[in-house]
This record gives sequence, structure tokens and C-alpha cells, in this order.
Amino acid sequence: ATALGVYEPRLNGRHVTPDVLSPGWTDYHRRVEHQAYDVTPLLQRGENVIGALLGEGWYSGFIGFLRKRPAQHYGTEPQFRAVLDIDLDDGERLRVVTDREWKFALGPYVFSDLLHGERYDARLEQQGWDCAGFDDSAWVQPGIGNGGQGAIEAARAPPTRVTRTLTAKKVHRAPDESWVFDLGQNMVGRVQLAVRNPACGALVRLQHAEALNEDGSVYVANLRSTCQEDIYIARGAPEEIYEPTFTAHGFRFVAVHGLQSEPELDTIVGKVIHNELPETSSFECSSPLLNQLYANIVWGQRGNFLAVPTDCPQRDERMGWTADAQLFARTAAYNMDIAAFFGKWLIDIRDAQSADGVFQNIAPCAPFPGGGAPAWGDAGVILPMVLFEFYGDKRLLRRCYPSMRAWMSYLERHNPSGIRNRELFQNFGDWLSIDADTPKVLLATAYYAWQAKLMVKAAIALGITEDAVLFETLFSKIRAAFNEAFVTADGRVTGDTQTGYLLALFAGLIPEQRDRAVAHLVRNIESRGVRLTTGFIGARHLCPILTELGHGDLAYRLALSESFPSWGYSIRQGATTIWERWDGWTPERGFQSPKMNSFNHFALGSIGEWLFEHVVGIGDDRSGDAFKRIRLRPTPGPGLDWCRGSYRSMRGPIESSWRIEGADFIYECAIPANTTATLELPFRDDARMDVDGATVESRVAQSKTRDGRTALEIGSGRYRIRVTGGLAPRQPPQHATTSV
Repeated sequence: ATALGVYEPRLNGRHVTPDVLSPGWTDYHRRVEHQAYDVTPLLQRGENVIGALLGEGWYSGFIGFLRKRPAQHYGTEPQFRAVLDIDLDDGERLRVVTDREWKFALGPYVFSDLLHGERYDARLEQQGWDCAGFDDSAWVQPGIGNGGQGAIEAARAPPTRVTRTLTAKKVHRAPDESWVFDLGQNMVGRVQLAVRNPACGALVRLQHAEALNEDGSVYVANLRSTCQEDIYIARGAPEEIYEPTFTAHGFRFVAVHGLQSEPELDTIVGKVIHNELPETSSFECSSPLLNQLYANIVWGQRGNFLAVPTDCPQRDERMGWTADAQLFARTAAYNMDIAAFFGKWLIDIRDAQSADGVFQNIAPCAPFPGGGAPAWGDAGVILPMVLFEFYGDKRLLRRCYPSMRAWMSYLERHNPSGIRNRELFQNFGDWLSIDADTPKVLLATAYYAWQAKLMVKAAIALGITEDAVLFETLFSKIRAAFNEAFVTADGRVTGDTQTGYLLALFAGLIPEQRDRAVAHLVRNIESRGVRLTTGFIGARHLCPILTELGHGDLAYRLALSESFPSWGYSIRQGATTIWERWDGWTPERGFQSPKMNSFNHFALGSIGEWLFEHVVGIGDDRSGDAFKRIRLRPTPGPGLDWCRGSYRSMRGPIESSWRIEGADFIYECAIPANTTATLELPFRDDARMDVDGATVESRVAQSKTRDGRTALEIGSGRYRIRVTGGLAPRQPPQHATTSV
């Protein structure tokens, strides 16, 4: 079954599937996905009845923030299509299809919209409408639609479902006489409402919000033109249960209007909705702040992985902004198995690519053309490589490669000097940075160079030798132009911003000036009282680059800071997801501008990559072999006494933990079968070390010292290592940082 819109199938009065909001969002002009279910257990002898509820969804409902055309971007009304195949014992196949024999009626869903909410009138319910024996004489024949222009294809990503429930933690009366429930967690989904002894026609309004105003009322200004409201009109039964079907909201608080008496906490229950991706990580440490940060990152991913990776789940936007996703992709891949979900979205990205090779800022993008901004359009090259590194799927990389190459050809045609200063489109820069203005052309050129390096890796992986040479030459050209345009003799990068230094270091653009640039970066951070200035783009690289280049202590101070601006600052204000802005709310000013102030926005959660690769110490060599070669690099730092975590890779579970006991550092790990790992410990080779109680030489293949760390080559199995003394000095390592 499938729909232009969203649908919920029924058979003989029962739900066919727990899936919700199917078939999801695609560019319906190009393709629509279908779902297939085994309904054998739902069939009965005699008459069987197939039915479906149908809503507007992304097809004809409201999308985004365009005022002139807020809805009906793809079509004017939803359409439904289904096929039921019945294989008989004698080999005959019967087929039931949607045709003119079907009937439809307008039921209790008076209004439904993905962004705005639902209006449900229980007085209009038709009991038994999806069961045998129902009188459908008042129903009418539907029109036969054109079925859309796109191909119908099998769904690729895991389905969207209710994955957990949340109970209200407290309730209070607001000045407007509504009852405000606090679910204790910023979530995405909807609520189940229980109304007891309502009068027939009584109206209950559910208003969803992420935060509270000072007077205890719900803060809804940041929703902009959407309302996130569900309205239930009672039929007058002793107890009535309502849960919306065709909408999803981003919220922590629910203001319930129209209740006749003080409610119990169980009046509402939160239903968390997202694509049901397998969760693949765990993280825990001695810092409550970092534990909450990890939880906030995961909750932000849950809420915004709904059909596509959205920027935010509450306001009139909720679109697949590409930079947000590429910045967060490695963090996302540690947290969950994103292979199928991002594999589907990469099709959306390719569908949105223009004929001359331009990737867009948003995918699906049919209602919102215009793109190619640095770091945004570049996602079309970056994301296939992230998936290749984590999952090793050359088939996906091969499918993406022509579009990746077309984009790079477009950039090279328009920027022959190596400096990316033309065809920058919106050129957002280091979005929402604080007190720093990284030159946008510098950022664009650094991303151009990084993509050239990624294309070298992609070409080598696919055996396209001539392209590997071509893109290696292009990278060298861009690097030379970058140094001439943006780097001084003493290693300063134009603009003298944290993000500028981070991008130059990450992309490997300044090998000769690396140490001087690192010194300038450290000075910039320390001169501000150990405060960051990075926006979306720079924040991803801040802690990893500092740690890789010998300043892990500084990375820890930034990560554990509760001063503004920092990740800990929002946590101190009670955040349970990642904020869009560092200053979404401050005691001095209150809320930031409602024009752009989401409290569930995963982009700045890209620090999760650092939590795994450097704090826990689980990483890979980024060669595309899906963790066949594991890199373990645990890095203790000030403020932490212990840490443990795990990642369920394609090769099996990887575990890593460390703790400090007096003068001893104790490390334990588990490596899956048929893999090897390089374990780099932050201690000199003069440290006293044993592996499972035996000498290093007798237990592991080899040991060597590099960059102030002890490096051990180990095979599959479990290891326990105790190190006494020999803490490595805080000095920059002598090798280039991992950048691609």
C-alpha cells in the first residue's frame, strides 16, 4: 500500500501495522515509496473488509515556512493505492486493488495536518466502518487519481513508529486556566488524552510547546506560523481516549484547555515517534553533565529522524537541511544504525540535484529550490563517504559517485583558481557563531578542499585511478591557493577565528604552519576565558581537533563548561535536547528571537563524535572497511575519573572503558572477531604496563611509541590493561590530524 499523503491501513477492524505516517516523505514528482505487509493472520472466513484512513501529510499539507504557498506543494488532495494478493492452496493468485468499487466518506478527522495538528470530532465516528456488515450506503465512490508522476518503489528506511511512552511528571494551572503537563523530556510525537465523563460536544484543546514563559504558560512564539494544536470534540461517553493519527509535534509541555476539573497526571501520555532505527551505542562517565549531554544528543536524533533528518521538529520548517545532517552524521552513526535511513535520504538528495550538478540546501526540495551553499550542498559528497566508512557499502558509493563527481565538476568550472568564491548561493557561513565572523570564502574553500580529498578516497575505493589522480591534483591546487590567500607567514588564518583555524587544520591545508596555527587557536580560546565562538560548522571540529593535536585538556574544559556559550550552559538551564542556538534562553534576556529559536536541533550535537572517538576512545581508521581496523584512543582529561561505552559496529560490538585508581590507569576493551585494533594510550613507553596481568610483549603482537602515546596492536578478544606512571606530556603530536 502507499499514498500521496499519509495513510493508516485496516483489515477487518484491526490495524495492519504499527507503522505511522507512512509512506513518509519523498519528492512525489520523482518517486513514492510503498509498504508491504503479511496480513494472513488478519483474514477471516467469509467477508473481509479492507479500509484506510488518509491524511494530507507532506503531499498536500503544510510544509516549511513559505507564506505564499504554505501547503499543496505536490498536489491538492491525498490519494491512496493498495493491492492485496492472496495465494490459494491450488496455486491460484487472487488480487484485490483500489478501483471504483471502493467507497469513501469524511469521518471524524475534520482537519489534519502534519505541522498544525488535528481536529477530531468523536461525534462523527462511524463504529465498525472497517468491519464486515457495516452499512456503507451513505458512502460515495472516490475519484480515480492520476497516481502522481513518480515511480512507486519499495520503502528503504525502517518505518516510523511509536517507540516509547512518557508519563507526565507534574501538572500546574496556567494563568489562562489551562492545565500544563510537563513530560520531563523534549520529545517528538503526540499525546494520548484520556477524558472522563465529558459532555457531548465538549471541546478539549491540546497545545504543545518546548518551554514555559515566566508566568507558567506555554511558550509558543518560536513556532512561528504553525500552532501545534490538537482539538478533540467529545461524544459524551464515560471515558474517551484520543490519540492523533496524522500529525507530530515537538514538545515537552502540553497545555490542556477545556477540562472541567483538576486532572490526574495520567490524563495524558506522551507517544514518542521517529523512524525506528536500531540504537547502537552506550555512553556513561563520572560527569553528570556529559551523561546528560549524551542523552540530549540521542533524544535530538530520535526527534529529528522522522522520514528525513530534519533541522527541527516543532516550528513551520521541519525540513531536511543538508549541512545539519552532514555535520551530525558521524555522531548519528555511532548512536544508531543509519545505513538504510541515510541511504534513502541520499536518493532524495540526488533527486534534488539540478541538471548542471548543483546539490540543494534541502532535500526533498521540490517546494524549496535554490541551493549549493558551502557545507550545505557539499553534503552530497560528504554523506556517502560517512556511510562508506561506517558500513563499507561500495554499492551505495558507486550509485552516488556520478552525482558527487557532477557536483565537483560544477565547483571546478566556476572556481578555476582553487578559491571557492563563485556560485556560493546563500553562503550561510559558520551558522549561528558567537562573536566571530569566519570569512565565508575561507570556509567555502576549506570545504572545497576537503571534498577533493574525499573524492580521492572514493575514486580509489571504486578503482577509478584516473579520477583519484585528478582529485589529488585538485586538492594540491586548492591547498596552494588557500595558503596564498588566507595564511600568513606566522601561521595566522584570515579572520583569526576558531572555526577558521579548525577548518584549515581539519582539511589538512596548512601542514607547514600547523603548529603555529594550533598555537593561535589555543590562544584564541584561552584569551576568551576558555570560551568557544564556533557556530554549526566549527563546533563539530572543536574538541576533536584540540584532542588530536595535543590539547585534550582544553577540549575537556570546553566540553565540561557550564558558562555561556557552551553545551553545558543549556544543560544548566534544564535542556533535555540540543538547542539551535547557544543563547536560546538566558537569565538576562529570556528567550532569543522567536524567528529562529528551536530547542531541539541536533546540529550542535556533533560533539557526540568526540565523546565516542576520544573520551570513550572508540573509532575507526576511516578507510571504508567498516571497523575491520579499529582505532582505540581513550583520552582521560580533567573532570573525569572514569568512562565506559560501546558501539555495535557492522563487525560486532566494540567495548571500551577506563578508570583512574590512585596512580593507576586501568583500561578494558572488547574487540569483535575477525578484526584488529590499534590501541593508543596517553602514556610514555617508560610507564609500567601489564596486559591481563602479563607483560605487554607476551600478550600483544607488538608495541610502539608514537606521539607521546603507547600504541599496542591487538586482535579480537577482551583485554585489561593497567598502567602505572608515565603520563604523556601535553605536547602536539608529530603526525597530521585525522581529517577525512
